[in-house]
Amino acid sequence: MSSTQEQKPQDESEATDTVLDETPDTTTPETAVAETAAADARPVRSWRGVRALLVRLHFYAGVFVAPFLLVAALTGLAYTFTPQLDDLVYGDVLHVEQSGRQPRPLAEQISAARAAHPEGTLASVTTPPGPGDTTQVVLSVPELGEKQRTVFVDPYTAEVKGELTTWWGSTPLTTWLDDLHRNLHLGETGRLYSEVAASWLWVLVAGGLVLWLGRARGQRARSARGVLLPDRSARGVRRTRGWHAATGVWIALGLLFLSATGLTWSHYAGDRFGQLLDAVEGHTPELDTALPGAGAADGDEHTGHAGHHAGQDTASADPAAFDAVLAVARHEGLGGKVVVTPPADPASAWTVAQDDPSWPVHYDKVAVDAAKGEVTAETHWADYPVTAKLTKLGVQGHMGRLFGVANQILLAVVALGLVLIVVWGYRMWWQRRPTREDRAALLGKAPARGTWRTLPLPVLILGAPAAVALGWALPVLGITLLAFLVLDVATGLVRKARTTA
Repeated sequence: MSSTQEQKPQDESEATDTVLDETPDTTTPETAVAETAAADARPVRSWRGVRALLVRLHFYAGVFVAPFLLVAALTGLAYTFTPQLDDLVYGDVLHVEQSGRQPRPLAEQISAARAAHPEGTLASVTTPPGPGDTTQVVLSVPELGEKQRTVFVDPYTAEVKGELTTWWGSTPLTTWLDDLHRNLHLGETGRLYSEVAASWLWVLVAGGLVLWLGRARGQRARSARGVLLPDRSARGVRRTRGWHAATGVWIALGLLFLSATGLTWSHYAGDRFGQLLDAVEGHTPELDTALPGAGAADGDEHTGHAGHHAGQDTASADPAAFDAVLAVARHEGLGGKVVVTPPADPASAWTVAQDDPSWPVHYDKVAVDAAKGEVTAETHWADYPVTAKLTKLGVQGHMGRLFGVANQILLAVVALGLVLIVVWGYRMWWQRRPTREDRAALLGKAPARGTWRTLPLPVLILGAPAAVALGWALPVLGITLLAFLVLDVATGLVRKARTTA
Protein backbone atom coordinates (compact mmCIF):
# COMPACT_ATOMS: atom_id res chain seq x y z
CA MET A 1 0.00 0.00 0.00
CA SER A 2 1.43 3.39 -0.94
CA SER A 3 1.81 6.19 1.56
CA THR A 4 -0.94 8.15 -0.15
CA GLN A 5 -3.42 5.39 0.63
CA GLU A 6 -2.83 5.28 4.38
CA GLN A 7 -5.62 5.92 6.83
CA LYS A 8 -6.71 9.53 7.07
CA PRO A 9 -5.80 11.72 10.08
CA GLN A 10 -8.09 11.50 13.08
CA ASP A 11 -8.91 15.19 13.10
CA GLU A 12 -8.41 18.37 11.12
CA SER A 13 -5.48 19.60 13.18
CA GLU A 14 -3.54 16.47 12.32
CA ALA A 15 -4.15 17.05 8.67
CA THR A 16 -2.61 20.51 8.91
CA ASP A 17 0.39 19.21 10.86
CA THR A 18 2.23 18.29 7.69
CA VAL A 19 4.42 20.16 5.30
CA LEU A 20 2.26 18.89 2.47
CA ASP A 21 -1.35 17.79 2.30
CA GLU A 22 -1.25 14.02 2.61
CA THR A 23 -4.56 13.41 0.87
CA PRO A 24 -4.48 12.39 -2.78
CA ASP A 25 -4.82 15.05 -5.43
CA THR A 26 -8.33 14.61 -6.87
CA THR A 27 -8.37 17.93 -8.69
CA THR A 28 -10.44 18.01 -11.89
CA PRO A 29 -11.33 21.01 -14.05
CA GLU A 30 -14.73 21.20 -12.34
CA THR A 31 -13.33 21.04 -8.82
CA ALA A 32 -10.59 23.52 -9.73
CA VAL A 33 -13.22 26.05 -10.77
CA ALA A 34 -15.08 25.42 -7.55
CA GLU A 35 -11.90 25.89 -5.51
CA THR A 36 -11.16 29.14 -7.32
CA ALA A 37 -14.65 30.42 -6.62
CA ALA A 38 -14.31 29.44 -2.98
CA ALA A 39 -10.98 31.23 -2.77
CA ASP A 40 -12.56 34.38 -4.18
CA ALA A 41 -15.23 34.32 -1.49
CA ARG A 42 -14.80 36.28 1.72
CA PRO A 43 -12.26 34.37 3.85
CA VAL A 44 -13.04 33.19 7.34
CA ARG A 45 -10.32 34.61 9.58
CA SER A 46 -9.21 32.50 12.53
CA TRP A 47 -6.07 31.55 14.40
CA ARG A 48 -5.94 28.39 12.32
CA GLY A 49 -4.84 30.64 9.50
CA VAL A 50 -1.55 31.23 11.33
CA ARG A 51 -0.88 27.52 11.38
CA ALA A 52 -1.83 27.14 7.74
CA LEU A 53 0.55 29.96 6.81
CA LEU A 54 3.37 28.33 8.78
CA VAL A 55 2.75 25.05 6.98
CA ARG A 56 3.04 26.73 3.59
CA LEU A 57 6.07 28.82 4.57
CA HIS A 58 7.80 25.79 6.09
CA PHE A 59 7.18 23.80 2.92
CA TYR A 60 8.44 26.36 0.42
CA ALA A 61 11.40 27.39 2.54
CA GLY A 62 12.30 23.74 3.04
CA VAL A 63 12.06 22.89 -0.66
CA PHE A 64 14.11 25.83 -1.93
CA VAL A 65 16.51 26.49 0.97
CA ALA A 66 17.24 22.90 1.99
CA PRO A 67 19.97 22.45 -0.69
CA PHE A 68 21.85 25.43 0.79
CA LEU A 69 21.46 23.96 4.27
CA LEU A 70 22.69 20.57 3.09
CA VAL A 71 25.84 22.04 1.57
CA ALA A 72 26.47 24.22 4.64
CA ALA A 73 26.05 21.21 6.93
CA LEU A 74 28.43 19.01 4.96
CA THR A 75 31.11 21.67 4.52
CA GLY A 76 30.75 22.73 8.14
CA LEU A 77 31.11 19.11 9.23
CA ALA A 78 34.39 18.88 7.31
CA TYR A 79 35.67 22.14 8.81
CA THR A 80 34.83 21.01 12.33
CA PHE A 81 37.70 18.52 12.35
CA THR A 82 40.40 20.77 10.89
CA PRO A 83 42.59 20.54 14.05
CA GLN A 84 42.83 16.77 13.64
CA LEU A 85 43.27 17.07 9.87
CA ASP A 86 46.04 19.63 10.35
CA ASP A 87 47.85 17.28 12.73
CA LEU A 88 47.52 14.48 10.21
CA VAL A 89 48.73 16.51 7.23
CA TYR A 90 51.16 18.98 8.81
CA GLY A 91 52.15 17.22 12.02
CA ASP A 92 55.84 17.22 11.08
CA VAL A 93 55.96 21.04 11.03
CA LEU A 94 53.43 21.77 13.77
CA HIS A 95 54.85 19.54 16.50
CA VAL A 96 58.22 18.63 18.02
CA GLU A 97 59.70 16.38 20.70
CA GLN A 98 60.21 18.25 23.98
CA SER A 99 62.34 15.74 25.90
CA GLY A 100 62.73 18.03 28.93
CA ARG A 101 64.73 20.67 27.10
CA GLN A 102 64.42 24.43 27.62
CA PRO A 103 63.29 26.68 24.75
CA ARG A 104 65.87 28.74 22.95
CA PRO A 105 65.50 32.56 22.93
CA LEU A 106 63.10 33.95 20.34
CA ALA A 107 65.94 35.93 18.78
CA GLU A 108 67.78 32.69 17.96
CA GLN A 109 64.66 31.09 16.52
CA ILE A 110 63.86 34.15 14.44
CA SER A 111 67.41 34.35 13.10
CA ALA A 112 67.19 30.71 11.99
CA ALA A 113 63.87 31.35 10.25
CA ARG A 114 65.21 34.47 8.49
CA ALA A 115 68.35 32.63 7.39
CA ALA A 116 66.18 30.01 5.70
CA HIS A 117 63.65 32.55 4.40
CA PRO A 118 65.10 36.05 3.94
CA GLU A 119 62.24 37.17 1.71
CA GLY A 120 59.65 39.71 2.83
CA THR A 121 59.53 41.37 6.25
CA LEU A 122 59.07 40.01 9.73
CA ALA A 123 55.38 40.52 10.59
CA SER A 124 54.94 38.69 13.92
CA VAL A 125 55.99 35.74 16.04
CA THR A 126 53.55 33.33 17.67
CA THR A 127 54.79 31.41 20.68
CA PRO A 128 54.05 27.65 20.88
CA PRO A 129 50.56 26.80 22.19
CA GLY A 130 51.99 23.84 24.10
CA PRO A 131 55.33 22.28 25.02
CA GLY A 132 55.20 19.98 21.99
CA ASP A 133 54.47 22.68 19.41
CA THR A 134 56.63 24.81 17.13
CA THR A 135 57.20 28.55 17.17
CA GLN A 136 55.62 30.37 14.23
CA VAL A 137 57.62 33.13 12.57
CA VAL A 138 55.24 34.99 10.26
CA LEU A 139 56.59 36.85 7.21
CA SER A 140 54.77 39.39 5.06
CA VAL A 141 55.63 38.59 1.44
CA PRO A 142 54.17 41.02 -1.15
CA GLU A 143 53.41 38.38 -3.79
CA LEU A 144 51.20 36.47 -1.33
CA GLY A 145 48.74 39.37 -0.96
CA GLU A 146 46.58 38.93 2.13
CA LYS A 147 48.25 35.64 3.01
CA GLN A 148 51.57 35.16 4.79
CA ARG A 149 54.51 32.81 4.82
CA THR A 150 54.81 31.13 8.19
CA VAL A 151 58.09 29.47 9.13
CA PHE A 152 57.84 26.78 11.83
CA VAL A 153 60.81 26.51 14.16
CA ASP A 154 61.68 23.93 16.82
CA PRO A 155 61.77 26.06 19.99
CA TYR A 156 64.31 23.74 21.66
CA THR A 157 66.86 23.49 18.83
CA ALA A 158 66.04 26.53 16.66
CA GLU A 159 65.81 24.13 13.72
CA VAL A 160 63.48 25.16 10.89
CA LYS A 161 60.87 22.41 10.51
CA GLY A 162 59.19 23.81 7.40
CA GLU A 163 57.06 26.63 6.05
CA LEU A 164 53.43 27.04 4.94
CA THR A 165 51.39 29.71 3.22
CA THR A 166 48.91 30.72 5.92
CA TRP A 167 45.93 33.04 6.23
CA TRP A 168 45.41 34.63 9.65
CA GLY A 169 47.34 31.75 11.16
CA SER A 170 45.39 28.99 9.40
CA THR A 171 47.08 26.23 7.44
CA PRO A 172 46.39 25.80 3.69
CA LEU A 173 44.02 22.90 4.41
CA THR A 174 42.06 24.83 7.03
CA THR A 175 41.94 27.88 4.77
CA TRP A 176 40.63 25.76 1.88
CA LEU A 177 37.89 24.18 3.99
CA ASP A 178 37.02 27.56 5.50
CA ASP A 179 36.55 29.07 2.05
CA LEU A 180 34.52 26.03 0.99
CA HIS A 181 32.15 26.47 3.92
CA ARG A 182 31.88 30.27 3.62
CA ASN A 183 31.66 30.79 -0.14
CA LEU A 184 32.26 27.50 -2.04
CA HIS A 185 35.46 29.12 -3.39
CA LEU A 186 33.34 31.56 -5.39
CA GLY A 187 34.37 34.74 -3.55
CA GLU A 188 31.81 37.33 -2.54
CA THR A 189 29.19 35.85 -4.87
CA GLY A 190 29.52 32.51 -3.13
CA ARG A 191 28.96 34.08 0.28
CA LEU A 192 25.31 34.48 -0.65
CA TYR A 193 24.82 30.73 -0.37
CA SER A 194 25.91 30.63 3.26
CA GLU A 195 23.92 33.75 4.12
CA VAL A 196 20.78 32.25 2.57
CA ALA A 197 21.30 29.16 4.71
CA ALA A 198 21.93 31.12 7.91
CA SER A 199 19.04 33.53 7.25
CA TRP A 200 16.43 30.83 6.73
CA LEU A 201 17.69 28.21 9.16
CA TRP A 202 16.15 29.85 12.23
CA VAL A 203 12.86 30.40 10.35
CA LEU A 204 12.64 26.73 9.45
CA VAL A 205 13.58 25.63 12.96
CA ALA A 206 11.14 27.96 14.72
CA GLY A 207 8.32 27.17 12.31
CA GLY A 208 8.93 23.44 12.54
CA LEU A 209 8.91 23.54 16.33
CA VAL A 210 5.61 25.43 16.39
CA LEU A 211 4.02 22.96 13.99
CA TRP A 212 5.32 19.90 15.84
CA LEU A 213 4.60 21.09 19.37
CA GLY A 214 1.20 22.51 18.45
CA ARG A 215 -0.25 19.45 16.81
CA ALA A 216 -3.21 17.66 18.40
CA ARG A 217 -2.99 13.94 17.89
CA GLY A 218 -3.97 12.54 21.25
CA GLN A 219 -2.46 12.21 24.68
CA ARG A 220 0.73 10.51 23.48
CA ALA A 221 1.67 13.43 21.25
CA ARG A 222 1.20 15.87 24.12
CA SER A 223 3.62 13.96 26.33
CA ALA A 224 7.35 14.56 26.37
CA ARG A 225 7.90 11.14 24.82
CA GLY A 226 5.62 11.99 21.92
CA VAL A 227 7.53 15.20 21.27
CA LEU A 228 11.09 13.93 21.69
CA LEU A 229 10.74 10.49 20.10
CA PRO A 230 9.14 9.41 16.83
CA ASP A 231 6.21 7.02 16.82
CA ARG A 232 7.89 3.80 15.71
CA SER A 233 4.53 2.15 15.12
CA ALA A 234 3.73 4.65 12.37
CA ARG A 235 4.29 3.81 8.74
CA GLY A 236 4.97 5.70 5.55
CA VAL A 237 5.00 9.46 5.59
CA ARG A 238 3.96 9.67 9.27
CA ARG A 239 6.98 7.62 10.27
CA THR A 240 9.29 9.82 8.20
CA ARG A 241 7.70 12.97 9.64
CA GLY A 242 8.22 11.65 13.17
CA TRP A 243 11.95 11.18 12.61
CA HIS A 244 12.19 14.54 10.82
CA ALA A 245 10.46 16.45 13.62
CA ALA A 246 11.90 14.62 16.65
CA THR A 247 15.44 15.06 15.35
CA GLY A 248 14.72 18.74 14.83
CA VAL A 249 13.61 19.09 18.45
CA TRP A 250 16.81 17.49 19.74
CA ILE A 251 19.16 19.74 17.77
CA ALA A 252 17.00 22.90 17.63
CA LEU A 253 19.15 24.91 20.04
CA GLY A 254 22.29 23.99 18.14
CA LEU A 255 20.73 25.02 14.82
CA LEU A 256 19.53 28.34 16.23
CA PHE A 257 23.01 28.97 17.63
CA LEU A 258 24.66 28.26 14.28
CA SER A 259 22.17 30.51 12.49
CA ALA A 260 22.70 33.44 14.86
CA THR A 261 26.49 33.20 14.98
CA GLY A 262 26.78 32.63 11.25
CA LEU A 263 24.78 35.79 10.54
CA THR A 264 27.12 37.93 12.64
CA TRP A 265 29.92 37.64 10.06
CA SER A 266 27.80 37.26 6.92
CA HIS A 267 27.93 39.98 4.28
CA TYR A 268 24.64 41.87 4.46
CA ALA A 269 23.23 40.79 7.82
CA GLY A 270 26.74 41.15 9.25
CA ASP A 271 26.78 44.80 8.16
CA ARG A 272 23.49 45.38 9.96
CA PHE A 273 24.89 43.66 13.04
CA GLY A 274 27.93 45.93 12.89
CA GLN A 275 25.67 48.98 12.79
CA LEU A 276 23.92 47.70 15.90
CA LEU A 277 27.24 47.28 17.70
CA ASP A 278 28.20 50.81 16.65
CA ALA A 279 24.97 52.15 18.13
CA VAL A 280 25.49 50.45 21.51
CA GLU A 281 29.29 50.80 21.49
CA GLY A 282 29.57 47.06 21.75
CA HIS A 283 32.66 46.38 19.62
CA THR A 284 35.84 44.76 20.88
CA PRO A 285 37.93 47.51 22.52
CA GLU A 286 40.90 48.65 20.43
CA LEU A 287 44.38 48.70 21.86
CA ASP A 288 45.99 52.14 21.76
CA THR A 289 49.42 51.53 20.21
CA ALA A 290 50.52 55.18 20.01
CA LEU A 291 53.67 55.85 22.01
CA PRO A 292 53.26 58.67 24.56
CA GLY A 293 54.58 61.93 23.14
CA ALA A 294 55.23 60.43 19.70
CA GLY A 295 52.05 61.73 18.05
CA ALA A 296 49.28 59.72 16.42
CA ALA A 297 50.33 56.39 15.02
CA ASP A 298 49.65 55.68 11.41
CA GLY A 299 49.58 51.94 11.79
CA ASP A 300 47.72 49.18 10.15
CA GLU A 301 44.04 48.98 11.13
CA HIS A 302 44.43 45.37 12.18
CA THR A 303 47.23 46.08 14.67
CA GLY A 304 46.54 44.18 17.87
CA HIS A 305 43.97 41.79 16.41
CA ALA A 306 46.17 38.81 15.73
CA GLY A 307 49.29 40.48 14.49
CA HIS A 308 49.59 38.66 11.21
CA HIS A 309 49.48 41.75 8.99
CA ALA A 310 51.04 44.40 11.20
CA GLY A 311 54.62 45.44 10.69
CA GLN A 312 54.57 45.07 6.92
CA ASP A 313 55.37 48.79 6.39
CA THR A 314 58.71 48.62 8.24
CA ALA A 315 61.99 46.82 7.72
CA SER A 316 62.53 43.55 9.59
CA ALA A 317 62.49 44.20 13.33
CA ASP A 318 65.47 43.41 15.55
CA PRO A 319 65.06 39.77 16.62
CA ALA A 320 66.55 40.54 20.04
CA ALA A 321 63.72 42.97 20.79
CA PHE A 322 61.16 40.15 20.65
CA ASP A 323 62.58 38.54 23.80
CA ALA A 324 62.55 41.84 25.70
CA VAL A 325 58.98 42.67 24.68
CA LEU A 326 57.79 39.13 25.48
CA ALA A 327 59.39 39.34 28.94
CA VAL A 328 57.48 42.56 29.68
CA ALA A 329 54.19 40.96 28.57
CA ARG A 330 54.81 37.85 30.65
CA HIS A 331 55.49 40.03 33.67
CA GLU A 332 52.10 41.68 33.09
CA GLY A 333 50.40 38.28 33.27
CA LEU A 334 49.97 37.34 29.60
CA GLY A 335 50.52 33.59 29.68
CA GLY A 336 50.09 30.81 27.17
CA LYS A 337 50.14 31.34 23.43
CA VAL A 338 50.75 34.98 22.47
CA VAL A 339 51.38 36.86 19.23
CA VAL A 340 54.24 39.38 19.38
CA THR A 341 53.96 42.06 16.68
CA PRO A 342 56.54 44.76 15.84
CA PRO A 343 55.36 48.36 15.57
CA ALA A 344 53.96 49.54 12.24
CA ASP A 345 55.99 52.78 12.46
CA PRO A 346 58.36 54.59 14.85
CA ALA A 347 55.43 56.30 16.60
CA SER A 348 53.78 53.00 17.55
CA ALA A 349 54.38 50.48 20.29
CA TRP A 350 54.88 46.75 20.02
CA THR A 351 51.80 44.64 20.70
CA VAL A 352 51.50 41.33 22.50
CA ALA A 353 48.12 39.60 22.25
CA GLN A 354 46.92 36.39 23.83
CA ASP A 355 45.38 33.99 21.33
CA ASP A 356 43.69 31.21 23.29
CA PRO A 357 40.12 30.54 22.09
CA SER A 358 39.51 27.54 24.37
CA TRP A 359 37.39 28.02 27.47
CA PRO A 360 38.27 29.87 29.62
CA VAL A 361 39.39 32.15 26.81
CA HIS A 362 42.40 34.46 27.06
CA TYR A 363 42.35 37.59 24.92
CA ASP A 364 44.30 40.16 26.94
CA LYS A 365 46.56 42.54 24.99
CA VAL A 366 49.31 44.99 25.90
CA ALA A 367 51.22 47.67 24.02
CA VAL A 368 54.90 47.76 24.94
CA ASP A 369 57.48 50.52 24.56
CA ALA A 370 60.53 48.40 23.75
CA ALA A 371 62.99 51.22 24.43
CA LYS A 372 61.72 51.79 27.96
CA GLY A 373 60.64 48.23 28.65
CA GLU A 374 57.19 49.25 29.92
CA VAL A 375 53.54 48.78 29.04
CA THR A 376 51.90 51.87 27.53
CA ALA A 377 48.34 50.53 27.12
CA GLU A 378 46.35 47.36 27.72
CA THR A 379 42.98 45.76 27.14
CA HIS A 380 41.57 42.87 29.14
CA TRP A 381 38.94 40.27 28.32
CA ALA A 382 37.17 41.10 31.58
CA ASP A 383 36.60 44.65 30.35
CA TYR A 384 35.04 43.68 26.99
CA PRO A 385 31.41 44.82 26.52
CA VAL A 386 28.89 42.01 26.89
CA THR A 387 28.04 42.18 23.18
CA ALA A 388 31.72 41.86 22.25
CA LYS A 389 32.13 38.88 24.57
CA LEU A 390 29.06 37.11 23.21
CA THR A 391 30.15 37.74 19.64
CA LYS A 392 33.65 36.42 20.28
CA LEU A 393 32.45 33.36 22.16
CA GLY A 394 29.77 32.69 19.57
CA VAL A 395 32.25 32.76 16.70
CA GLN A 396 34.67 30.44 18.49
CA GLY A 397 31.84 28.07 19.37
CA HIS A 398 30.64 28.11 15.75
CA MET A 399 34.14 27.17 14.61
CA GLY A 400 34.46 24.35 17.16
CA ARG A 401 37.27 25.96 19.14
CA LEU A 402 35.59 27.03 22.37
CA PHE A 403 35.39 23.74 24.27
CA GLY A 404 37.90 21.68 22.34
CA VAL A 405 36.90 18.16 21.30
CA ALA A 406 33.53 18.43 23.08
CA ASN A 407 32.69 21.45 20.93
CA GLN A 408 33.69 19.53 17.80
CA ILE A 409 31.54 16.54 18.71
CA LEU A 410 28.49 18.73 19.38
CA LEU A 411 28.90 20.51 16.04
CA ALA A 412 29.31 17.19 14.24
CA VAL A 413 26.11 15.84 15.82
CA VAL A 414 24.17 18.97 14.85
CA ALA A 415 25.55 18.90 11.29
CA LEU A 416 24.69 15.23 10.81
CA GLY A 417 21.25 15.81 12.31
CA LEU A 418 20.63 18.65 9.86
CA VAL A 419 21.63 16.41 6.95
CA LEU A 420 19.13 13.78 8.09
CA ILE A 421 16.38 16.36 8.57
CA VAL A 422 16.86 17.62 5.01
CA VAL A 423 16.84 14.08 3.58
CA TRP A 424 13.72 13.15 5.53
CA GLY A 425 12.03 16.39 4.44
CA TYR A 426 12.51 15.58 0.77
CA ARG A 427 11.46 12.00 1.39
CA MET A 428 8.15 13.22 2.84
CA TRP A 429 7.61 15.32 -0.27
CA TRP A 430 8.15 12.27 -2.43
CA GLN A 431 6.03 9.98 -0.23
CA ARG A 432 3.01 12.32 -0.54
CA ARG A 433 3.00 12.15 -4.32
CA PRO A 434 -0.21 10.96 -6.03
CA THR A 435 0.26 7.37 -7.25
CA ARG A 436 -2.94 6.58 -9.16
CA GLU A 437 -2.30 6.02 -12.85
CA ASP A 438 -4.71 8.76 -13.94
CA ARG A 439 -3.02 11.45 -11.83
CA ALA A 440 0.43 10.15 -10.94
CA ALA A 441 3.05 12.79 -10.09
CA LEU A 442 6.72 12.79 -9.27
CA LEU A 443 6.29 14.83 -6.07
CA GLY A 444 3.62 15.68 -3.53
CA LYS A 445 1.14 18.51 -3.70
CA ALA A 446 1.97 21.83 -2.08
CA PRO A 447 -0.16 23.17 0.82
CA ALA A 448 -3.16 25.30 -0.10
CA ARG A 449 -2.61 28.85 -1.35
CA GLY A 450 -4.16 32.02 0.04
CA THR A 451 -3.49 31.23 3.69
CA TRP A 452 -2.65 34.89 4.44
CA ARG A 453 -6.30 35.75 3.72
CA THR A 454 -7.38 33.66 6.72
CA LEU A 455 -5.04 35.34 9.20
CA PRO A 456 -6.63 37.26 12.09
CA LEU A 457 -6.51 41.01 11.45
CA PRO A 458 -4.21 41.73 14.46
CA VAL A 459 -1.68 39.26 13.08
CA LEU A 460 -1.92 40.74 9.60
CA ILE A 461 -1.66 44.34 10.83
CA LEU A 462 1.29 43.69 13.13
CA GLY A 463 2.93 41.04 10.99
CA ALA A 464 3.37 43.15 7.85
CA PRO A 465 5.59 45.87 9.41
CA ALA A 466 7.41 43.20 11.44
CA ALA A 467 8.24 41.37 8.21
CA VAL A 468 9.52 44.61 6.67
CA ALA A 469 11.72 45.29 9.70
CA LEU A 470 13.02 41.74 9.62
CA GLY A 471 13.75 42.09 5.92
CA TRP A 472 15.83 45.20 6.66
CA ALA A 473 17.79 43.48 9.42
CA LEU A 474 18.31 40.33 7.33
CA PRO A 475 18.36 41.57 3.70
CA VAL A 476 18.90 38.16 2.11
CA LEU A 477 15.94 36.76 4.04
CA GLY A 478 13.79 39.70 2.99
CA ILE A 479 14.69 39.45 -0.69
CA THR A 480 14.19 35.68 -0.91
CA LEU A 481 10.91 35.92 1.01
CA LEU A 482 9.72 38.55 -1.45
CA ALA A 483 10.75 36.23 -4.28
CA PHE A 484 8.67 33.44 -2.73
CA LEU A 485 5.64 35.75 -2.56
CA VAL A 486 6.04 36.89 -6.16
CA LEU A 487 6.39 33.30 -7.34
CA ASP A 488 3.36 32.27 -5.31
CA VAL A 489 1.21 35.07 -6.70
CA ALA A 490 2.36 34.39 -10.25
CA THR A 491 1.59 30.68 -9.89
CA GLY A 492 -1.88 31.47 -8.56
CA LEU A 493 -2.63 33.83 -11.45
CA VAL A 494 -1.52 31.26 -14.01
CA ARG A 495 -3.68 28.55 -12.44
CA LYS A 496 -6.64 30.88 -12.24
CA ALA A 497 -6.29 31.81 -15.91
CA ARG A 498 -6.16 28.15 -16.88
CA THR A 499 -9.27 27.18 -14.90
CA THR A 500 -11.32 30.09 -16.24
CA ALA A 501 -10.21 29.65 -19.85
